[in-house]
Order: sequence, then C-alpha cells, then structure tokens
Amino acid sequence: MKLSDAGKRLLVGRKLASTQLGETLLPKRVALPVFASDALSSVAYAPDEILITLSLAGLAGYAWDWRIALLVALVMLVVIASYRQNVRAYPSGGGDYEVATTNLGPNAGISVASALLVDYVLTVAVSVSSGIQNATAVLPFLDGHEGTAAAVVILVLMALNLRGIRESGTMFAIPTYCFMVAILGMIGYGLFRILVLGEELRVHSAQYGIEPDPEFAAFSGLAMALLLARAFSSGSAALTGIEAISNGVPSFRKPKSRNAATTLALLGACSISMMLGVIALAKLTGLKLVDLGSSHYTLDGQRVDVVERTAIGQLAETVFSGFPIGFYFVVGATMVILFLAANTAFNGFPVLGSILARDGYLPRQLHTRGDRLAFSNGIVVLAVAAALLVLVFQAEVTALIQLYVVGVFVSFTVSQIGMVRHWTRHLAGERDPAARRRMQRARVINAIGLTMTGTVLVIVVVSKFTQGAYLAILAMIAVFGMMKAIRRHYDTVADELALAPGETGELPSRVRAVVLVSQVHKATMRAVYFAKAAAPSTLEAVTVAVDPERTEELMEAWDRLDLDVPLKVIASPYREVTTPLLEYVKTLRSESPRDVVCVYVPEYVVGHWWEQLLHNQSALRLKALLLFSPGVMVTSVPYQLRSSRLARGRRGDQRVRRGHGPVGR
Repeated sequence: MKLSDAGKRLLVGRKLASTQLGETLLPKRVALPVFASDALSSVAYAPDEILITLSLAGLAGYAWDWRIALLVALVMLVVIASYRQNVRAYPSGGGDYEVATTNLGPNAGISVASALLVDYVLTVAVSVSSGIQNATAVLPFLDGHEGTAAAVVILVLMALNLRGIRESGTMFAIPTYCFMVAILGMIGYGLFRILVLGEELRVHSAQYGIEPDPEFAAFSGLAMALLLARAFSSGSAALTGIEAISNGVPSFRKPKSRNAATTLALLGACSISMMLGVIALAKLTGLKLVDLGSSHYTLDGQRVDVVERTAIGQLAETVFSGFPIGFYFVVGATMVILFLAANTAFNGFPVLGSILARDGYLPRQLHTRGDRLAFSNGIVVLAVAAALLVLVFQAEVTALIQLYVVGVFVSFTVSQIGMVRHWTRHLAGERDPAARRRMQRARVINAIGLTMTGTVLVIVVVSKFTQGAYLAILAMIAVFGMMKAIRRHYDTVADELALAPGETGELPSRVRAVVLVSQVHKATMRAVYFAKAAAPSTLEAVTVAVDPERTEELMEAWDRLDLDVPLKVIASPYREVTTPLLEYVKTLRSESPRDVVCVYVPEYVVGHWWEQLLHNQSALRLKALLLFSPGVMVTSVPYQLRSSRLARGRRGDQRVRRGHGPVGR
C-alpha cells in the first residue's frame, strides 16, 4: 500500500461497499445529535444576540427580553409542527428543495436550494466562530488568532465527517448529550437556588449600568419598533438547523418518516426549554451584555471597560460558585457543542448538493459517494467555503450573525407555500373522510407556518439588510445564477449528444492514420504496428524538422528499417513542433471532410515524478489541442519503461506517471 493510501485509510477508515449503505442508517438517539446539534447549540448564542441588541436602548430595552424569547419559542413550535408534515409527505431527503420544486416549479426549488447552501456555509462559520469565542475564556492564547483557530477546527470537522455519517454521529452524540445535561442542569440548579432556597444570585455584569446607543436613547416609536425587530431577528438564529432533519430523512432507520418526526419533536422540546431557561436565569441574575462600540457599561455613572463574557459563561460561574467542576463542565460542553453544531451542516449540505447534482444543477462529482459512503466532495466544498469565510471575518460572531438566518427563513417560507399547495392538490382527489381530515389539519398547520415564517422573513430582511444581510442575499443570487448556468450547460450537452429518431451515426469515408515520430525506437515501432493492426485506409509517419542534422539521421534510420510506411517531414522555420503538426492534421481534414484522421502518439511511461520533469511535454500539448479539432481522433500508445514496472511492483497498483517524448526531447 502506498504511503498516501495508508494515510487516507488512517484518516478516513477502511472502504465500505455500496451494499453496506444500510449499516450507516441512524437510530433516533444518534440522529438527534447528528441533525439537531445546530438548533441545540443556538442556545449558546441566540440569547446573547437578543440581549446585545436590546442593550442599544440601555436598561429600558431589557424589559423586552423575555417577550422576544417567548415569540421566538412560539415561531419555533410552529415551524417544527410544519416540518413534521414535510417529513411525512416527502421522506426522500429532498427537503425544502423537493417540496418547492414539486409544487412550485424548478425556479422556486433552486431558489430554496441556493438559500440553504449559503445558510449551511454560514452555519459552519457562525457555530465554529462562537465556539472559538467561548474557548477564549479558558484558552486566552487564542485571542487575536480566532480566524485561524476557527479554520483549523473546520478542517478537523471535515476529516471526521469524511469517515461517514454513522461513525461521526456516534463520536458527536456524547458531547451533544453532555451539553444538554450541562445547560438543563445549570438552569434547574440555578432556579432551585433562587426560587426554592431564596438565594440572591447576581452575575458579575449585574453591578453595571448600560449607556445606550444615541440612536436608540429615546426608546419609543419607530426606534423602538426597529430595535425590537432586530432583536427578534437575531434571536431567530435559534431556528436554524430545523430544516436539516427534512433533508436527512433517508439517513434514519425505518420507519424513516416517523423517526424523523419524533426527532423533530425532541429537538423542539429541548431547544425551547433551554433557550427560555437561559433567558429566565439571565433575567433573575441581572445579566447584561453590550454591543461594544455602540452601547457601553457604566459604573456609578462613568463609562467603564469590561472584558465581555458570554451569557452561558456568566451564568455558569454564578450558579456553580464554589463548585468549579460544574462551571468548567458547562463552559467545556458549550465550547464543544458549538464546534460540533457545524456537523448539522456537514450532513445537510452534502446531501442537498448530491440531489442538486443528480438534477443537473451542480457538478455531478457532488453526487458521488466516497470510500465511507459519505458525499465526500460536498463535505470538502463546504469546509473550504466556511474556512475562507471565518478567515475573512476573523471569526467575529456579531459580524457573521448579520448574514445568518435570512437563507433559512427563505427556505422555510417557500417550503410552507409548497406544502399548502401539496395538500390542496391532494384534497382535490381524496374521497376518504378520515384522510381528508388529516390533510385539512396538515394544511392548516402549514398555512400557520407560512404566515409566521413569511412575517419573520420580512422582519429579518428589513431589520438586517443594512447590517450585512444584503451580502447573504447577493450570495444566494450568485449561487442561483451559477446553478442555472450549470443546468443550461448540461442540457446543451445532452441536446448535442442526443440521437435523432432513426439516427445511428455514419461511417467515415476513410480513416487516415498518422503516427507521430521523434526518434526511431521501441515506443515508435509499437505505435506504428498498432496503427497497422487497426487497418486504416492510409498510414503515414510524420516528424517535424526542428534540427536539420537530427532530422537527416532520423530519415536514414527510417529508410534502413525498410517499412512500408512513408515518413513525411514537416518544415518548421521557427523551430516549433506543435503548431506545424496541428496545421498539417487540419490540412488532411480539409482535403476530405468526410474522412477521419487518427493520430497515434507514442509515449513511454516512467515510474518517478522527477523523471516526468526530465522529458519534453510537446506531445501532451499537441494532444490537448487536437481534442478541439473536429474529425480528429487521438490514440496514445504507451510503452512501459523499466522504472515504471519497478514502481508498479513497489506500489502494488497500475497508477504510474507518464513521460511524453515522441515529438521532441
């Protein structure tokens, strides 16, 4: 086994046969952390974003924190109920893309797909960046290097996901459940100390006041409405990741739809409980966060600079005061889950990319499964895009969060429109009363979901547009245009290759064979005899006269062989090889357009990369140019040198390097 193959096996694991696909299916206990880690992890930053945005109005804005949290929870309940209908109606894994395409047409489908693809990239970027920010609390050396650290974490996640969904899911399950235990345990213990034991718990930031942003100092009227809309749209980040389950239905064990719907319900119960619990605990402990640069902490009326810490970090420190193990458990679990939250996108993006590739909207390589039956190319594309994003934004969550959420609510809204049309279409032909009641109930749920998600989409776009959401919208438009262009290309190619009724092609009038010659040696002779074996109509050898002396020697050697194959010498005043040969072949074609010219290129195969560098590449360039000449066929005739045979024996395979040398040295 080659060293590179051994490294790949160590990194990815042993290959899995296609027949082993069933072994990768997930039970609900593993599917929950695999597909819901993004939504669960939003508990670590969605409450922060609500509080940070409200701080722009000073302490007056904090009176609305629990109201906004309740509204976000209500929207989440409705969306989850709506998606439970989706996974039952469309269990094939197309998710929102399939719903929109089937019920609203291809343009609606790729609109949803472009929004989801952009949002998956942002999911990875935001989750990992948030994890790095939490990590700086215990790893201060990361300060100033957040972008690089986030990119490294993304590459590690890519490597883990290349091992396959089942194996990566098992590795991620324990940290996800640890996070759920940590947050729910912190909330329960904190509320117990406050409400039952009557203790007065105050976080470190409770002692400070807040100096509001001058724009929102008068917290009333239009300014109040705009700020509350911004806070709500930032808190709506808690809904991201819900759609991933509808894309991942094929990865569940049977019954797939029922298991996916159950997982959605579990996701909703856990996410809502944790988010509302964090907001309630923050309210009771006086927790404050500010938008550095816009609002500021004050102490005794004076502005002060305070090292900003996340809501989870402050609450864990206060609730588990005197019990440092509890604090480190919460902070550690939060940090890990934020990294692993990106795993939701690493499962959703490749599956969606595969479906789009199958339909001709993305390169077909994305439809191919890798050694571990994962869509490896999609995983790599997602990792590279997210790594570039965190490097550009230096893993700044507040900057990235403004680009977030827009895409997912576009897909939510269009999907719900599609589901309403789905039930309406099926009701028109359904006569069974029980089935009609189920469909009518499902349509009502999806209609309510449409109303809510559409309203939130408008709020998100309006409130976040100037804050950076326009970049996400431009990215979606660019991806939409790219997918349309790829589909046009595939359609054009299919049209050109399609046989008309009764068409079977036609035989050429003649086949004119041309063997390229630079020296008289074994490789050349193999090419000549191979060409003769093909029985062409005519056969000639061709060389280019770059060096008169060497050309004369070549002609004498050719004559001594006494072959019945004429050697034609092409003049080259400017010592070029490729251009004269190309012009000669074109001349043969122009003399008789119905003839086919078959060019035989002798080449010898070498076994080392450094040998490849020692040989002229003119034949390789010529072959590439001939491919664009109509009516010209190019045939390579390899001759394996001793080094290639030894290399093949050492490596145990046939993949060796080629050196091209027949038309020049």
